[in-house]
Parts: sequence; structure tokens; C-alpha cells
Amino acid sequence: MRILLVEDDECIAKTLENVLGNQHYVVDIAADGLLGWELVEAFSYDLILLDIILPKLDGIKLCQRLRSHNYQTPVLLLTAQNSSTHKVMGLDAGADDYVVKPFELSELLARIRVLLRRRNSPILSVMKWEKLRIDPGSCEVTYGCHGLNLTPKEYRLLELFLRNEHIVFSRSEILDHLWSVEEAPKEDTVTDHIKGLRQKLTQAGAPTDFIETVYGLGYRLKVFAYEEKPSVALRQTKQSQSKRKPQIREALAVVWERLKVHSSDRLEILQQASLELQANNLSEELHKKAYHAAHKLGGALGIFGFVEASRLAKHIEQILLSQITLDQNEALHLRHLVELLSGELQQPAFRELDKVLCHYVVDDVGE
Repeated sequence: MRILLVEDDECIAKTLENVLGNQHYVVDIAADGLLGWELVEAFSYDLILLDIILPKLDGIKLCQRLRSHNYQTPVLLLTAQNSSTHKVMGLDAGADDYVVKPFELSELLARIRVLLRRRNSPILSVMKWEKLRIDPGSCEVTYGCHGLNLTPKEYRLLELFLRNEHIVFSRSEILDHLWSVEEAPKEDTVTDHIKGLRQKLTQAGAPTDFIETVYGLGYRLKVFAYEEKPSVALRQTKQSQSKRKPQIREALAVVWERLKVHSSDRLEILQQASLELQANNLSEELHKKAYHAAHKLGGALGIFGFVEASRLAKHIEQILLSQITLDQNEALHLRHLVELLSGELQQPAFRELDKVLCHYVVDDVGE
């Protein structure tokens, strides 16, 4: 599955890239709406995650453009504006669903699965082909009683074939489905992955031509004379669900270590702005920087478990949005909020995230 993420906040973009990659999605990132549009024109996507406030072309206008050009790819809006007006605007523009920043990753992943299930049913079912079995809930692959230790690309390749039984994929089509824009490999890379996947299947007891070459066209799964349509298991096990919790937390921890410096930089901007406000000397430029810093902190911090810090940042954002000059009491209040925010950011990450992950389920949002 290939997802386009259109998001200008690097913290959120890198976090989602890691978490979605951990779930075996291929993710392309566009930092502005115009680049997002260009990628949609160039590649085929199964889902678009779209921020509303974007440089060059905002999310609402991009969504309208997609629908006016008859692109029917599901669109999930990411909005920091928790108001019915923005939600209605997004849905009227053609979006299929939305989540409000800071969002719980479990909710975001569940909504992604729902939208993908509507487009490519069934998305989260256990898939079988002859003796091969793939469980997307745990990312486990077995052939008969033998487990297969696959690389992420091998897993996605096998999953692509099982989700599209009897369909022949050329090497260029496989590249489009499984490799991101930044990777840009050659077609020989596909041949190498097919060879490696065949070897692992054969070692587990599968026929050597389990992945069949259709000469001049591409590859598909071998059609067996007794083969029934891939069976579907509609319910995932608790074991499959629980395996995802540490995976999500580990992916977030890696990203937080790399990107927490951005949060510190944004906090410094807010601290500087609060001091200038007290001195009644806040420039328009610093006011704008402070507003954007608060906006990005409010959207990103909750993902890393800083729920209270996210709430404080959104409160600061609303104050900066409403006015550029404050009286002395209001300026003191803003400085107090910034100090509270600074204190929250000194706390360990993921304190409240563990509460979120303990409620993580594989399919917790119904259609």
C-alpha cells in the first residue's frame, strides 16, 4: 500500500513516516500542497494524508483540485483546527474523513485502515494462497508450518500479489507500488527481490514457481488447479494486536530523539516572544514566528505523549492568533503558560502515550 503524506511539519511528517513504515506502508512526503499535487499526477496512491494549513496550496484547495480532476483516492485530513467549520469545509471539499491534531496514533491508524478497506476490501484480513498465510495484524508470514523471515520489501511484494490475485504485475508497476519517490531503484531491483523471495518460499516447502513469471508481462502468484479464492479471517487475535504496541512506541522513540531539538527551538521562539510582549515590543515578524511555533507544537507534541504540553501550546496559539498586543496582566499570563510548557517538555516523553497504547486495537473504528 502506498500513501502520500502532505505535511509541512517535519516532526509530524517523520513520525508518521516511521510509524506507517513500521506498518509496512510505503510513504511519500510532500512538504507543500503544490508538490503534493505534482506527486499525485505522477504516481498512484492508495491513500492521501493531507494537512490543511500548507505552503503554496492549502489542503482544502488541494482536495478540491483532486476531486475536480476526478482523482478518487481516499483523503484523510489532518487538522489542528477543532471546529465544525473547518471539518465541514474539508468534507465539502471532498475529503473522506479527518482527525484533529494532536491525534492518537491508534485512532489515526484505525481510520487509515477503514478508508483502505473501503477502497480495497478486505484490508486487515488474514490472507491465504495454497499453504501461504499472511497476517497483516502481526505482519507474520508462514508457509505450512514454517515461518518466513522476510525483509520489509519482500513482505510488501508478497502482500501485493495476495491482495491482487491472478493479476500480473510488470517490474515497473511493482516499483510504483512498493518504492518511494526518494528511493528510485532500477527494474533489476525487482528481479533481485523476486529471486530472494522465491528462495525463501522454496526453503519453506513451496514450489519453485510459486511466484510465476509470465514472460513478456511480469509476475503473479501461481494458479493451482485446486486453488480456492484466498480465505479471509475476519477477526484478529489479541496476540497480533499486542505485538504492535512496542513497535509503535519504539518507532516514536527513535523519531523523538532525532526531532526533539525542533521542539526546543520552537520553545525558545515562544520564550522570546513572551518577553517582548511584556516589554510591549513584539514585532510583527516575531509574532508570526511565535504563532507558527505554537501551532506546530500543539499539533506534534501529543503524538509523543506530551498531552498537557500540547494543550498548553494550543492555548498559546489561540492567544497569539487573536491579538498582537496584550495588556500587562495578559502578557504575564502568556509568559506563565510558556513557563508551564517549558516545564512539561522537561518531563520524559511517552508518559501518557502508554495509556494510549494500552487501548490500541487493530480495528477500533467501524465503517
